[in-house]
Amino acid sequence: MSGAAPGAGQTVLVTGGASGLGAAVVAAVARAGGRPLVLDRQPPADGVPWIECDLADTRAAEAATRQLAERSGGLDAVVTAAGVDVPGRLADLPGETWDRIVTVDLLATAAVVRAALPFLESSRGSIVTVASTLGVKAVSDATAYCAAKFGVVGFTRALAAELAGTINVTLLIPGGMHTHFFDDRDPAYKPGPDANLNNPADTANAIMFALTQPTGCAVREMIVCHEQETSYP
Repeated sequence: MSGAAPGAGQTVLVTGGASGLGAAVVAAVARAGGRPLVLDRQPPADGVPWIECDLADTRAAEAATRQLAERSGGLDAVVTAAGVDVPGRLADLPGETWDRIVTVDLLATAAVVRAALPFLESSRGSIVTVASTLGVKAVSDATAYCAAKFGVVGFTRALAAELAGTINVTLLIPGGMHTHFFDDRDPAYKPGPDANLNNPADTANAIMFALTQPTGCAVREMIVCHEQETSYP
């Protein structure tokens, strides 16, 4: 993937590609002439190859990653855009809810990347993981999400060291975006009408920038948020 635009048949696997940032990445890859693939519980845009997968089942996520890659003749990049959150105080969140947030946001990220490694090694490909500004700044009522996203930061930094010279690894730390991510929340945890949020298409463009660097040039980390958003720094 490094050194060229994601076109000419290059293939990018996007988790959570049916909505939000993931859908914006799918659209950006397709616009550039690449071939997006999607893992999600919901269908992505028409015509995009996908496998229905609950990423909370990490072994299923691994199997689906391998299946999509084999069907498509390999992978040039992986973008782990899937994420969930249910804000609330630790004492109030059911254990299974807390566990699911950490599993989808952190453990599934590692599972998909693990399964993709042989394909990305063959293509000298790229990985972009998606953390959050709450992966570098902790707030109340977000113990699961912060634990998971802090974990993605550590995982990705270690992975970049491990894969240096073989697969390009980028950590994306995005701020809040205008997506459906907040729709099912208690109103107390929804952004207000004047919240400073980014357009997910702009964040997707930053991902495309990382994916199109020449061989030997690594964009290791990017923080992309509204210039007046309060979650960073």
